[in-house]
Amino acid sequence: MKAKSKAQQKAAGAALSAKRGEIKKSELQGASVEMYETMTEEELDDMASTEREDLPDKIED
Repeated sequence: MKAKSKAQQKAAGAALSAKRGEIKKSELQGASVEMYETMTEEELDDMASTEREDLPDKIED
C-alpha cells in the first residue's frame, strides 16, 4: 500500500525504523505507534518508500 500523504509516509518510516531496531518503540508518537503494532515490516517498507513529490502534506478525515 502506498502512502496517501507526506505525514503518512513519514509515520511509516518512523514505524519501520522501530521495527528494524534502529530506534526505540518508546520514541514513536501518534500514528506511527499504531502502524508499528498493526503492520508488517514489508508493508511499512512499501508505504515508507512512496515518492513524496506529488503527495499532499496531510489528508483531513
